[in-house]
Amino acid sequence: MDNLHHIVVVGGGAGGLELVTRLGNKLGKKHKARITLVDAGLTHVWKPLLHEVASGSLDANANEINYRAHARKHHYEFQLGRMNGLDRDAKEVVIAPFLDGDEQEVVPERRIGYDTLVIAVGSNANDFGTPGAKEHCLFLDSLKQARRFHNLMLNAFLRKNHEANSGNGHELPITIIGAGATGVELAAELRLASRELPVYGMNKLRPEDVSITVIEAAERILPALPARLSAAATRELEHQNVRVMTGQPVSEIHEGTLVMKDGTELASEMTIWAAGIKAPEFLSELEGLETNRGNQIKVRQTLESTTDADIFAFGDCAECPQPDSDRPVPPRAQAAHQQADVLFKTLRNRLEGGDAVPFVYNDHGSLINFSRYTTVGNLMGNLSGRSMYIEGKVARLFYVSLYRMHQVALHGFLRTSIIWLMDRITRAMHPRLKLH
Repeated sequence: MDNLHHIVVVGGGAGGLELVTRLGNKLGKKHKARITLVDAGLTHVWKPLLHEVASGSLDANANEINYRAHARKHHYEFQLGRMNGLDRDAKEVVIAPFLDGDEQEVVPERRIGYDTLVIAVGSNANDFGTPGAKEHCLFLDSLKQARRFHNLMLNAFLRKNHEANSGNGHELPITIIGAGATGVELAAELRLASRELPVYGMNKLRPEDVSITVIEAAERILPALPARLSAAATRELEHQNVRVMTGQPVSEIHEGTLVMKDGTELASEMTIWAAGIKAPEFLSELEGLETNRGNQIKVRQTLESTTDADIFAFGDCAECPQPDSDRPVPPRAQAAHQQADVLFKTLRNRLEGGDAVPFVYNDHGSLINFSRYTTVGNLMGNLSGRSMYIEGKVARLFYVSLYRMHQVALHGFLRTSIIWLMDRITRAMHPRLKLH
């Protein structure tokens, strides 16, 4: 194995895990290459589902994938750790020491050699330097953060229910800063939680006691999506008694309050930041790689870094040009999925002396899910180039199929069918919300 071409993929998100799965099945299994995945966590959960984990409508334990078990089944290696450096001359990735919950070192800093390196570390929330954001906001960048949010939410509901039972003031103001897809979908999930939790004993706290506000600095929510989709989403949020504030930048965040740009103060006991993303800062410090202001690695259309032919990057952490456009590929899950497919072909060709495959992004549309209430979206026509607006059960079917397609890429059709059946059984046997 030591003599085989070593492909190291850093980041086990949607794109990274799909890539190593295909590489392992096609190259690792046949001993044509050695494949290694590096990730700071032990398990994978599809990032577009983190807001459902946070609200409790999805049990992460039933939907996460253990990297070690998956690696064994799909013929690649897994290394636990966080990348924090790069030695291009020695062609080695530097992995930070791994610490336990008590901050004791379990594994020291180590280095992993590579012949081809692929960086797919995704993105983090971008607070744009807003005063108080880091100290007083909750974020949903990782499974750990989503689980922490869920526990804080349950405790907040429990506390307010006790206050209501004692005859005291018990309003719970929740604010979501940023009305992109995550912010909008999280608002709907939180409204569902406010209506479901009284069924499970918190019956002194009424849904109307939980005020949910979505704040967007742009003139409309979902500013990156078509105006019709934005208007439909606004109507649905207002129908679910979610307050929508647009054209309202937040200038400061304090414990319990927000200060708007015009000086208006808004009470908020739970504040979630969902207003933008940027690539991890360590990428801008890596030796010899070109990055932009958002820390994204600049790559060619082939996803090859602009300065090193043996290093590739894709997904949210890469700035990839689009032909006939001055805008790079947008940081979306469907883009990462398409890039993983193209990069697999390129890496396979490299082993056979072939050429790299240029990436061309195909926008298949957007879908916004309002929990169990409804789904709205637009689908792009492959031939006409026009979008078709959809909503309701049809849109929900397309939305669910996106996650199932991700599962098929990781497990195959048969295993995904079994997982789907088990999900149906689990939903029938367990509470509609995760209560712990």
